[in-house]
Amino acid sequence: MDVLEAIILGIIQGLTEFLPVSSSGHLELAKAIFGDTSIPKESLTFTVVLHAATALSTIVIFRKEIGEIFKGLFQFSWNEESKFSLKIIISMLPAVIIGLVFEEELESFFGGKILLVGCMLLVTAVLLLLADKAKNTNNNVSFTNAATIGIAQAIAMLPGISRSGATISTSVLLGVDRTKAARFSFLMVVPLILGKVAKDILGGDLNFQSAELIPLSAGFFAAFISGLVACQWMIALVKKSKLSYFSLYCAIVGLIAIGYSIFS
Repeated sequence: MDVLEAIILGIIQGLTEFLPVSSSGHLELAKAIFGDTSIPKESLTFTVVLHAATALSTIVIFRKEIGEIFKGLFQFSWNEESKFSLKIIISMLPAVIIGLVFEEELESFFGGKILLVGCMLLVTAVLLLLADKAKNTNNNVSFTNAATIGIAQAIAMLPGISRSGATISTSVLLGVDRTKAARFSFLMVVPLILGKVAKDILGGDLNFQSAELIPLSAGFFAAFISGLVACQWMIALVKKSKLSYFSLYCAIVGLIAIGYSIFS
């Protein structure tokens, strides 16, 4: 992988991590277009690096909220900060359990499964369309909501199902305020990504040569910068009920991916 390809993939990751169009699905499609022949560990390394970049952009944008989460974790009083921290933890549990128990099975879904990506993008399109039609409210995320949203996040581990699209759509369909839904969606994934990166580093799963350092760095910064832009843009779009545009986009890309996998 050269530097230009790494930058393009980084921009794709940065935009699609926050926009509800599936970052993992688009990375798989981009790799197929570029003819990526990386062995699984090398491909996984690049994917983990890009996810770490978007996690960092989330931390930068939501640094105040993340500070409140940490404050809530270390407080012994039952206040709004501690309640919100507990909701974040609850939302993480389904993905953590699925990720640990079915790690190898999940990894098998990546690496050229274009037909799967196309089908899951159609699922994302339906979710976004339903959420766009839902009435807006001023409700907060409840503990029950947090568990349900967490299940949606676990399902979104499949390539092609947008994590932000699934979690925001689920939140909105549950009656959560759109802005609060987007905020919760972006915050709930940060511990998971950082935990995954730490696990891969400590477990020795990441594999790259010194010659790959420049492409990896280029991809990281491209994902970080584009993630900063996309995160703030997405919050504004959700608030204005513009998810139907992304629904149409996912449907079109999904059908193209299905056609490509069948006729290529």
